[in-house]
Amino acid sequence: MPSTLSPQERARRATTGGGSRSAPLPLLLPALVGILFLVVPLAGLAIRAPWGDAWTILHGSAAGEALRLSLWTSTTATAISLAVGVPMAWVLARTEFPGLRVVRALVTLPLVLPPVVGGVALLLAFGRTGFVGQLLDQWFGITLPFTSAAVVIAQTFVAMPFLVVTVEGALRSADRGLDEAAAALGASRMTVFRRVTMPLIGPSLVAGAVLCWARALGEFGATITFAGSFPGRTQTLPIAVYYALETEPDAAILLSLVLLLVSVAVLVALRDRWLRGGVAA
Repeated sequence: MPSTLSPQERARRATTGGGSRSAPLPLLLPALVGILFLVVPLAGLAIRAPWGDAWTILHGSAAGEALRLSLWTSTTATAISLAVGVPMAWVLARTEFPGLRVVRALVTLPLVLPPVVGGVALLLAFGRTGFVGQLLDQWFGITLPFTSAAVVIAQTFVAMPFLVVTVEGALRSADRGLDEAAAALGASRMTVFRRVTMPLIGPSLVAGAVLCWARALGEFGATITFAGSFPGRTQTLPIAVYYALETEPDAAILLSLVLLLVSVAVLVALRDRWLRGGVAA
């Protein structure tokens, strides 16, 4: 009797071993060890957390100030990244010019650059003796290091590449025929960008913005190097965790849980966008 299964179903069953989803023991045991290795430390945070005093600790101590500062600076950094990073991604994806590969490498360099090195670079560029910072100080009286503005700059520096890479990839894979059709009908290039291109890459733009915001919220090395740690002014959530471990371990645990919950929320929000897209490919 001929099979009534579709080609896609036959291919899926062949890939999964005739429909069975059970894992062979030599693969299952290492997988379980890996899962436990990653989950047990996170469970330790939840077990040790002082849940009964959580509101008092977060609301009445420097931890609350750090949380509010981090939310404000990471949101501001994301807004700046959107304003600058989306045009940058479009240029990288849709134009050709000499040195494009070098520019793309430099734009994505903060993804692999140690954050402390990024902080040192920012300090040497925008510090009082930096080649840009000294001009800002002399001409406008602006001093950036160890201010809230320095926190935003450091977070933008390390987080914006996540947005640029995500949006650039979406622009490269988007159907350019729609842009060309709109242009042929008389739409200007900016109208095409606003009315056609942006809606096409909307999901990827949101995903990139969320990744950028989460990375900015968790930034530590560049921030503490360029902005320092002044409570209420430059002490962000990760920095507060670092210092609270010595004096307020309960606050450190709760702040760590806040960062953990944010990370989980980001992964859940992006799951359909990334994982399903990878399976479909």
